Amino acid sequence: MAVATAISPRDIREARQEHDKLRERDLADKLGISEAELVAAHVGHGVTRITADLDPLFAAFARLGEVMALTRNPSCVIEKVGQYANYTSGAHASLVVNDAIDLRMFPRIWTHAFAVEKPTDRGLKRSIQVFDAAGDAVHKVHLRETSIIEEWAPVVDELKISDQADTLTVDPREPVEGPKGDPEKVETLRAEWDKLTDTHQFMQLTRKLKMNRLGAYRLAGAPHARKLAPKVVEALLHRASEKEIPIMIFVGNRGCIEIHTGPVSRIVDMGPWINVLDKGHDLHLRKDHIAEVYAVTKNTRRGPAISIEAFGADGALITQFFGVLRDEDAGARWNALVAELEGEFSEVAA
Repeated sequence: MAVATAISPRDIREARQEHDKLRERDLADKLGISEAELVAAHVGHGVTRITADLDPLFAAFARLGEVMALTRNPSCVIEKVGQYANYTSGAHASLVVNDAIDLRMFPRIWTHAFAVEKPTDRGLKRSIQVFDAAGDAVHKVHLRETSIIEEWAPVVDELKISDQADTLTVDPREPVEGPKGDPEKVETLRAEWDKLTDTHQFMQLTRKLKMNRLGAYRLAGAPHARKLAPKVVEALLHRASEKEIPIMIFVGNRGCIEIHTGPVSRIVDMGPWINVLDKGHDLHLRKDHIAEVYAVTKNTRRGPAISIEAFGADGALITQFFGVLRDEDAGARWNALVAELEGEFSEVAA
């Protein structure tokens, strides 16, 4: 059942002024509302409700030039600077694929969208923010000094919808599906796993067997999925930086997956966070949220694709790391790094 905003828009705006240093998601949690409800309360006060339809949105993003693309889940945030070039529309999944911004989007999840103007000490910040039906962030686009600012007003005007209410009705958040496996099908799982020729076939396999990713990893065991200690993720980032090994990083939520392909250089630990702070690419990962990690091998036509995948205590996928298979040398160096990390961080499978 959908639920209306629990407190008035005016009270939300006053709370925003009172706690102006808090991030939007943290303030929303403090107020017991979703982030989308927090943003909606500012409609008419620097915020405009716009369409959440991907085709006009991504046409508009392309007109804004160089921007920052942000995707997150509760435990990890990825930010990439670039342009929204090479958009491909799809009824079930859409794509943006270029060297800087690489996205997979699932349109049915894109429910609420807003154009946001926020005054700050550094000037006016402009962004487009998209949320799911529960009011959780799906994807955000932040303008930069290098963006085509003169396109902002026309874009907002074209995307604006008739409903400009400052209240929002949201659905209950869907619970995370915990690990789902069937021990009676473990031999079938392993046999079918060995027949894979593409990593995307893996999810088809788990659906056919009525399992999910984490459930399958727990059941399959070596050599398909080898359990590692959670601290391997921190070691992975530091060593990939030290050895100058390009990698792929996947961060996503139900509505969007954002991918970084390339080197990671500046790795900075800040309390529970480990961060990649590179030109054009930031990653912020909560180390203390990582409960399970697996080194996973799936066959492809290019050879084995080896990933390191981190999950939260609730079973949610936090992030995935892969080698760059299209670069034979980089792929080989990644495989060697994973073997090195496995030797140091292996755990007995659950």
